[in-house]
Amino acid sequence: MKAIIISGLPAAGKTTLAKMLGKKLKVPAISAGDILKEMAKERGYYVTGNEWWDTAEGMRFLKERNKNADFDKETDRRLIMRIKDGNIVVTSYTMPWLSRYGFKIWLVASLENRAKRMAERDNSSLKVAIAATKKRDRNNAKLYRELYKIDFGKDMEPFDMIVDTDGVSAGQVAKKILARIKELKL
Repeated sequence: MKAIIISGLPAAGKTTLAKMLGKKLKVPAISAGDILKEMAKERGYYVTGNEWWDTAEGMRFLKERNKNADFDKETDRRLIMRIKDGNIVVTSYTMPWLSRYGFKIWLVASLENRAKRMAERDNSSLKVAIAATKKRDRNNAKLYRELYKIDFGKDMEPFDMIVDTDGVSAGQVAKKILARIKELKL
């Protein structure tokens, strides 16, 4: 099976969808964050659980990463190698533009719905989540423009499928994508 690459703005539903698709297709689902955790372990950090990023050690690693663009480039290099092999679901902001391989999906979601998801996930207010979502959108656009000249969130050329997640459950989105995968015999 070709690799499935899922991208979209923050809190569009990428991780939830990747886990569902991975389970249904019986393949691993990984993210750029998983690769960064691998790299942190290699550098001697003690990495545990999904909430590791919020620990003092996780924050220290993120500061180190933010000072050196090579972390992002190495993450992307490792993801490309896994995508090339297929039989995997990957969530990534950059892979649709960087990898020649895989079936590429962009998830569309309104700012309001993304902020609602973020507020629920992070147990914060909607106002705080809207501000955080806008900031992440700006930071991601700037970072990927500087690193790779990607017009993140605007250039839809690399995508094989664009799916609006507003007003539909993750299960409905997964069902739609699985039908397309079956139709294309990926």
